[in-house]
Amino acid sequence: MTEGKSIFCDCLYFSANSLARNLTRLAEESFAPTGLAPSHAFALMAINRVPGVSPSEVAKEMHMTPSTITRFLDKLEKKGLIQRISEGKSSRLHPTQKGAELNDDLENAWRHLLSEYNAVLGEKAAAGLSGVVYDASELLKE
Repeated sequence: MTEGKSIFCDCLYFSANSLARNLTRLAEESFAPTGLAPSHAFALMAINRVPGVSPSEVAKEMHMTPSTITRFLDKLEKKGLIQRISEGKSSRLHPTQKGAELNDDLENAWRHLLSEYNAVLGEKAAAGLSGVVYDASELLKE
């Protein structure tokens, strides 16, 4: 193996996964005080913002599959942070009082995460990178 850049540095797959691992570490550190994994925290924030949202709407907002969101919702429900209210064949998601009370801490953790990577990358570069990665993700899912 050589020192310096990896032979895989020009491969989007490897570069994106390396970025994801580093961002996951930062996010886990930022959200640790809330007691929630970052993805669970973002799902709860989506529910807190729009009480009565459907699971499929949360999945769409988070760019995840419904089955993945269902697992997140199961954990949030088990922790007493959300409740599912059935409406015929569908259900609506509502934060419990405990889930709503956690929202300020979740928002603070999110702001901390943003400040952590903005401090390293710079605000303009971080915003630009977020836009490019999002656009690429949208194009590649077709």
